[in-house]
Amino acid sequence: MDTLNLGDVPEEGVLMGRPSKYSPEFREQAVELVRATGKTVAEIARDLSINDTTLGNWVKADAAERGVPDSSGLLPLTAAERAELTKLRRENAKLKVEREILKKAAAF
Repeated sequence: MDTLNLGDVPEEGVLMGRPSKYSPEFREQAVELVRATGKTVAEIARDLSINDTTLGNWVKADAAERGVPDSSGLLPLTAAERAELTKLRRENAKLKVEREILKKAAAF
């Protein structure tokens, strides 16, 4: 039987995957180009030879950090809020597993 081992889930603040190939300065400058020029994300991404989805994600993250509502009028999550949400989801999953164990133990 497969079991969920929550000990394998990385702690908050631990980065997974490969390091970014773009410096924070490059990201900031690329986002500023989108904000200042009026060009689309796709145009700026093409000019900078980067993926437009990548640049779009940077623009969304910047808007969230600045508290700018998205196209739906909702405020996107900041990095801190995303981290907290991830932590709470992990804790919730752990509690669900513990509850199931207790329910099975109480049945005996």
